[in-house]
Amino acid sequence: MMAQRWRLAPGQTLLHRGWDGEYVVYNSLSGDTHLLTAAAMALLLALREAEADAAALARRLSLPAAEDAADLLADLQELDLVEPC
Repeated sequence: MMAQRWRLAPGQTLLHRGWDGEYVVYNSLSGDTHLLTAAAMALLLALREAEADAAALARRLSLPAAEDAADLLADLQELDLVEPC
């Protein structure tokens, strides 16, 4: 069985600004603004480059475990920034 792959929500522009390890991200699809951690922002930027599963994202971002990436993905999905593909 293949691992679930993720991508940015289609049409998401990822307008963002960051300082001191926190990022404000504008959701161009919903009009909402979100405050994210550096790890969450790095995950979004990685998904802007290519679809990936949680394990690949964890390796790429040097997260301790795929579960950490999966938790971030679930949080970002609730914000309608990412979706499974």
